[in-house]
Amino acid sequence: MKKPLLAVKDIVQITGITSRTLHYYDRIDLFKPTHLTEKGYRLYDRSSLEKLQTILFLKELDFSLKEIADILKLTRQEQNQILKKQRQTLFSRKQRLETIMVALEEYVSGNDISNLQIFNNSSVLPLKEQYANEARFIYGETEAYNVFNETLDKLSQDEIDERFQSMEEVFKQIASCVDQHPSSDEVQRLIKEWKKNLMQFMPCDKELLACIADTYKFDVRFNNYFNQYSNEDFADFLHSAIMHHISQS
Repeated sequence: MKKPLLAVKDIVQITGITSRTLHYYDRIDLFKPTHLTEKGYRLYDRSSLEKLQTILFLKELDFSLKEIADILKLTRQEQNQILKKQRQTLFSRKQRLETIMVALEEYVSGNDISNLQIFNNSSVLPLKEQYANEARFIYGETEAYNVFNETLDKLSQDEIDERFQSMEEVFKQIASCVDQHPSSDEVQRLIKEWKKNLMQFMPCDKELLACIADTYKFDVRFNNYFNQYSNEDFADFLHSAIMHHISQS
């Protein structure tokens, strides 16, 4: 007996994933339909469903979509090695959450927050949270902030994650060029790539770019984030590179 194919609505009902996310996975070649009807409807077989459930499982383990695509190409043994490392990461996170819970109980019981150990070894805010805070505190009710919010509302969470990951990748590439002058051709090429990524979220004129550059240099949150990429003072380097780009625009 021929096994029936599953429509998008069936996949949505079984897994809880949205049709929008399903279409996005198709667009980036992460999860393709088994068959397309003449009218363009996507259909999936049972093995495809198993693959999707694997993708969703890996997402729950905090792997990026790019990492998931790479993992799916590996053998089961190679996948297991990666998952063992991720298990240790999650275990460390679990321990930190337990520390936070203990600190919460102490705080509720009346202990002063300055005496709690909750902030020891805390990580810097993820870049996407930093950008959200930056947009809110710096741009306020400006048109740029409105565009930023409207853009986020139109994107799925996966699309947002992918765009911020692209931004982080550009920062890593710029950090690899700290031995060059901020005005060098390669650094300026990467600054243009950074600006291109930024403009996916909001329009950027010279004044706004200068404001962002100053934030990178003088805001401690961004200092801590950027300086993880390089032993040099990367925040200063990035500021100089952006300001040079502005002067040449």
